[in-house]
Amino acid sequence: MTYENILVSQSGHTQTITINRPNQLNALNKQTISELNHALSAANEDLGTGVVILTGSGEKAFVAGADIKEFADFSVEKGRELAAQGQQLLFSFIENMTTPVIAAVNGFALGGGLELAMASHIRIASSNAKMGLPEVSLGVIPGYGGTQRLTQLVGRGKANEMIFTAGMISADEAKAWGLVNHVCSPEELLDLANEMATKILKNSGTAIASAIRAVNALYSEGGQKGFDAEVEEFGKCFGTADFKEGTGAFIEKRKPNFRG
Repeated sequence: MTYENILVSQSGHTQTITINRPNQLNALNKQTISELNHALSAANEDLGTGVVILTGSGEKAFVAGADIKEFADFSVEKGRELAAQGQQLLFSFIENMTTPVIAAVNGFALGGGLELAMASHIRIASSNAKMGLPEVSLGVIPGYGGTQRLTQLVGRGKANEMIFTAGMISADEAKAWGLVNHVCSPEELLDLANEMATKILKNSGTAIASAIRAVNALYSEGGQKGFDAEVEEFGKCFGTADFKEGTGAFIEKRKPNFRG
């Protein structure tokens, strides 16, 4: 498929998807969300792709928000539909992918952009990144999972502060709050993301998929159900070829070969 708003490149088992609307600071519109859904769906089904890196073109913005012009005149019902479809097609979809997604946040990650980063499994930010949820300054709230995921990541008090003030925080603040995993220079961002991808790719893809489902169960189902999901996914691992390879390699004192 030919894309207009994203770029897709492959290096070994790592795929990089770049949101490419630099004149709009990579803002998300319906077409971009649809293209991302298509590309991410293909990556998740591709046995040759073990990690996805998601980033924005240029150094100014990861994604500076949603395209406000598309929904400025929406009714209540259309607003609900916008949020529900967006979550289904992209944000919840990413969170539930069994292929890990690393968000490489370069520059502004605002509104839907921060929600996109938070839906990813791991976040790395360049030192010039600025993050925030400015929706209340427009008379709405975050609608792509922002109220939920931000609270999970930084706690209720800090989430309320970010949402209520509509302010931005720096990359260093985001790291201190637990919103991102690592901060580096803009020049090092994609190298660090690829370095992390390389570490992930040394391990079992099926086990990582099980880990994603188990971790997500805590937030989607809560409490004991999360532990129950972990038990279920742990047991499933014992029936996989990767388990046989991993344990066999350990016993034979060699490095496992999970990906051929």
